[in-house]
Amino acid sequence: MAAHLKKRVYEEFSRVVQVPAEEVPSKKLRLCKPSKSAALHVDLCKAANATDALQYLLQFARKPVEAESVEGVVRILLEHYYKEADSCVRLKIASLLGVLSTTPGFSPDCIVEDVVTAVANEKSHQVLAQLLDSLLTAGTQLPQIPAVAARLADVARRHLSDASFGVRNKCLQLLGRLGAADSPPGKDGDGLGTSAGAARDVPSVISDYFGDQDPRVRTAALKAMLQLHERGIKIQQMIYEQACRLLADDYEQVRSAAVQMVWVLSDLYPESIVPIPSSNEEIRLADDAFGKISHMVSDGSWMVRAQAAKTLGSMSQVSPHFLEQTLDKKLMSDLRRKRTAHERAKELFASGEFSSGRKWADDAPKEKVDTNTVNLIASGACGAFVHGLEDEMFEVRIAAVEALCRLARSSPGFAEKCLDFLVDMFNDEIEEVRLQSIHVLREISTHITLREDQLDTVLAVLEDSSRDIREALHELLCCTNVSTKECIQLALLELLKNLNKYPADRNSVWKCLKFLGSRHPMLVLPLVPELLSTHPYFDTPEPDMDDPAYIAVLVLVFNAAKSCPTMPALFSDHTFRHYAYLRDSLSYLVPPLRLPGRKQVHGLDSADCQGVESAQLFLQQSLDRVSTIQNLEAPGAQDLLIFIIRDLQRLGQLQTELAGAADFCATYLRCQLLLIKVTAVTRRFSQMRGGLVRRVCARAHAAPTNLSVVRPFPQALQEKLWNVAVPLCLEQNVTATAAAQQVLEESYKLEFMYSGLESRQVAVIHHVRLQAKALQLVLSARTTHGQDPLVSACEKFLQELDSFHRLFAAELPHLQDGFVDKLVEATPRLASRKPSELVNILQTSLRHSALLPLTLPPQIHRATANIIEPTGESDNPLKFTSGLVVALDVDATLEHVRDPHSSVKVEVVYPDGQSHVIHPKPGDFRNPGPQRHRLITQVYLSHGAWTEPCQVEVRLLLAYSSSSSSSPDDSKLAWSDSLDDLPPPEGAVEGTIAFSKPVKVFIMPKPARR
Repeated sequence: MAAHLKKRVYEEFSRVVQVPAEEVPSKKLRLCKPSKSAALHVDLCKAANATDALQYLLQFARKPVEAESVEGVVRILLEHYYKEADSCVRLKIASLLGVLSTTPGFSPDCIVEDVVTAVANEKSHQVLAQLLDSLLTAGTQLPQIPAVAARLADVARRHLSDASFGVRNKCLQLLGRLGAADSPPGKDGDGLGTSAGAARDVPSVISDYFGDQDPRVRTAALKAMLQLHERGIKIQQMIYEQACRLLADDYEQVRSAAVQMVWVLSDLYPESIVPIPSSNEEIRLADDAFGKISHMVSDGSWMVRAQAAKTLGSMSQVSPHFLEQTLDKKLMSDLRRKRTAHERAKELFASGEFSSGRKWADDAPKEKVDTNTVNLIASGACGAFVHGLEDEMFEVRIAAVEALCRLARSSPGFAEKCLDFLVDMFNDEIEEVRLQSIHVLREISTHITLREDQLDTVLAVLEDSSRDIREALHELLCCTNVSTKECIQLALLELLKNLNKYPADRNSVWKCLKFLGSRHPMLVLPLVPELLSTHPYFDTPEPDMDDPAYIAVLVLVFNAAKSCPTMPALFSDHTFRHYAYLRDSLSYLVPPLRLPGRKQVHGLDSADCQGVESAQLFLQQSLDRVSTIQNLEAPGAQDLLIFIIRDLQRLGQLQTELAGAADFCATYLRCQLLLIKVTAVTRRFSQMRGGLVRRVCARAHAAPTNLSVVRPFPQALQEKLWNVAVPLCLEQNVTATAAAQQVLEESYKLEFMYSGLESRQVAVIHHVRLQAKALQLVLSARTTHGQDPLVSACEKFLQELDSFHRLFAAELPHLQDGFVDKLVEATPRLASRKPSELVNILQTSLRHSALLPLTLPPQIHRATANIIEPTGESDNPLKFTSGLVVALDVDATLEHVRDPHSSVKVEVVYPDGQSHVIHPKPGDFRNPGPQRHRLITQVYLSHGAWTEPCQVEVRLLLAYSSSSSSSPDDSKLAWSDSLDDLPPPEGAVEGTIAFSKPVKVFIMPKPARR
């Protein structure tokens, strides 16, 4: 018993505690970068003279400096600065201080005081100016610290009286960039803070230098005042007189800055009353400034003239009679200052003379006035725009045309008065001026109506050899109103001449006549018998429908008939047949017409008659039907999706306004249909695999020893699985892989071919892409041998999943019951990072994820391209010698393409399968309107000798990159680096999408003659 108790006691009080061995932290190798400051210090100490030191500094300026090394480098530079006696070396050090202060990640507030101390002790004017420039650079980087800005402004005040113009320039720039309206006086004890100059506000201090003896200082003072205005500091009206005096300065830079200053004051105080010099009259400040700037259009410098003309266009608060005076070189009567009869009688009485009565009305008011008595506006300002439009420099003429446009848009009366002047500019010798005049007239076309003589001048431009000029004029005629039916007839004849001389303008001329007819139906009506060559008693021959000129006439008449119900009564029988043909072949040019008793014109396009509202309702109902798919079995869901996709495609063909939205929805549903089909296939395969696994497991339990001896169990299972149904598994795997790749390609089309998408739609697109990549991972797990490739694929997918969470965190609540939501629920299991578990989770998530509802933004547009030339209709091959090149003209219209200069490419596919991709030059793109571009370029073809002509395909491609939508990584860059030459981020997917129909062209490379 005692022995038992003793054993029990020992069992209770004796324990064995195993202390885990402490892990000794492993030593890590840390690579230290060489110190920039130490290397610089060594180099500067080695310098034997100022030339060597300057060379070391120049070499150092070419090297990047990290943010953490900047402060040490600055200390070394300042230390050497105080020791250096050569001003050139100090100047270079001062410039380096300014450049170093702009290093990303470095705050320059720690070096401001040191530089201020250096400024106080510097004697060289050039070095002092460079130090002030470095202070300006450092202060610009610290706008959120008012104390630093006030300190630097005080430093600028102290050196404003310096004898060097460069120092005064930099001081004025400092005050303009960092000075406040009520800057406090200096706090130093040297007494400068209590001086009169320091106690005044910054605008008053700057205005004192408007009269500086150096023109560069005067210019800097004006620009500093303008900078104060841009920063929101109020400028007093009292400097208006000083600014007006500077308009007559001898230097053009001063006059140019003074023009801006006068304009700013006229915008701030338009209703203020200012006196007229040498008169008792007063005038609004806006009118007075307008007259003075108008006078500058006759300046001796063309740069000042161009700026003055451009500035006039932004002065919208000027009085109408001052505005109209710019179109007449003679002074108008309402701008003359005339004495009243009472004033003249008083003057006559004061002189002691009276009317003798011998001469009739010798005391009547005289209309003729001496130019010396003109006070309201200077005589040189009369006809300012006339002078600008007749200027010898085309830059001034372009500026005057643009200014007229801006003023005419806000004043219909002024638009009518300046119409003749703008029309005259169509005959300018410079193409750029002519083109700008046409664009300007198109912008003010809502306020004007062209007379016959004006239209004759406008239509003469159709003879121009420039294609851009002709097409711009076609665009102008589309939105212009004419006054008489003779104008319509004249425009039609000139457009037909243009069509005959330049057949490539066919589509542009047809479009022009479409809008010309729809805008003037009552003017086209009396011309219909003549245009269609009809006769009330005799039958006329039927015109040829292949004639582009006859099609142009029909386009004009049919578009006019849409708003004129009496016009179809003048049509002949063959005209109705031609209408039905054109309505089918050129539906975008010919509108639907209601022609009673004609079956061929009824019901051609029912969606057009229903209107956009009914089409939008149908589109929304189609999307609502998609939500019922969750309640259907797989075959029924697939059939419903097929029907909805077919309806949406047909809707996009019938209703052009909703083509983008309908195609977007159809493409998205097509992706979902492919995912449903592939998921059903993988489900059947998984069921077959599960049954096979159960049978193998049953056999394994029946004879475990045999299986374990022969081979491991997983390997036996894998071999048994693929030996049972090899053809079936391979066929299903290939089909599913192709479908997943198709979904991936369609997702890129959804993202990059459609514009107007919001964040929610982009999140849904990336969700579909993530499903396709998950499906590819599941399918690759079946055929991948070894663990390493599968592990790397799983890691890549998990990174993309993490990127999706970061990019679309705000949209995750709208993705409930989707694929990503199912993955979020299985997040704890994903932490293991085992490929087998991840594949199982992806399979389950794909099988049980719901179809996400699609909400449409207000506007979705699809990027489209239409190749106008080559037409592909010619049977005559382009012949050229093999090994050489032949130029093929390509003309295409692009709509709703984002950044076409970098994304649009031309692909040429040869009969032997070779393909060449050509990137057009930026100058080959024109921008005729918003969201529209025109590509006019040449493609060079070359190939070996052929025995007979063959066709090559020409198409347009839209290049995309998956990294284009994400912002670039803002890494630490050196101060001399830029983002232009950075490579695309790792993992970015780049590709092209064909977004135009291919055009086939016959070519014939001939063997070279020997």
